[in-house]
Amino acid sequence: MLDDDVLAARVRGVLEVPLHRWLGLELADPADPRAGAVLPVGPESLNNAAVLHGGLVAALLDVTAYLRLLPELTADENAVTHDATSSLLRPVPGGARLHLRAELVRRGRTLAFLRSEATVDGRTVAFGQVTKSVVPAG
Repeated sequence: MLDDDVLAARVRGVLEVPLHRWLGLELADPADPRAGAVLPVGPESLNNAAVLHGGLVAALLDVTAYLRLLPELTADENAVTHDATSSLLRPVPGGARLHLRAELVRRGRTLAFLRSEATVDGRTVAFGQVTKSVVPAG
């Protein structure tokens, strides 16, 4: 497993991706990336129908899966997306707070399987399945 300093650096790397920073993505619990992330739904994340852009939701379900997997990796490992699917259940209006959380279903030597969910006020608005390939860090 990653030591605390390496884990913190990798989490910072995720949060410092320019798109994530611009959107205002933050950890649900700064001490534990397994707790997921929160997105304040602002004007930069809305589509032309004035609801959260579905492509962003799909991308953030994937990001949340990565955050959930990070504490399970060793210093010699990283992970990249192998496959991802998402289903959008209902629109999310501007001003909402989107909570994203993932569950590790199974971790093998070269693949990890995760489920991600996005909620607003406790109601599921989207979910996804993400497969990550475990690759050498570097």
